[in-house]
Amino acid sequence: MRHTISVLIENEAGALSRVAGLFSARGYNIESLTVAPTDDASLSRMTIVTYGSEAVIEQITKQLNKLVDVIKLLDLSDGPHIEREMLLIKLHASKTSQADEVKRLSDIFRGHVVDVTESSYTIELTGTAEKLDAFIKAVNSKWIIETVRSGVSGIARGDRALRV
Repeated sequence: MRHTISVLIENEAGALSRVAGLFSARGYNIESLTVAPTDDASLSRMTIVTYGSEAVIEQITKQLNKLVDVIKLLDLSDGPHIEREMLLIKLHASKTSQADEVKRLSDIFRGHVVDVTESSYTIELTGTAEKLDAFIKAVNSKWIIETVRSGVSGIARGDRALRV
């Protein structure tokens, strides 16, 4: 089963390495990893997407809680939550027909054209992983020059929150 785990961690050198090392040492895969400072500069928020049985996820959360750098964690999959990911995709659009199709698809998926050159368009798209995958499948694969994805960011809905 897929789980999205949100972790408040001390914002210091080596903290990310220790978390990643925990996963690799135990043979667990990280599907997606996003880390950035919070409104408190001494803390970072890490969002980890991983797969495993309930027993495996329980083991992961227990091991994460043992790390010195981890302040608090929350398995977002245990309740209603919101996940988003960002995609930047550069597409060939040297012909008018290609450019028109790129703009049309971008509009359908509520994307934004963030860069235009004589031969390419760069689109920014935000949404669920499924939405981004659908956009990539909808685009002619021969037009794709490059793709970059941010990884998942997630937050619990309602009063549930990850805070100190």
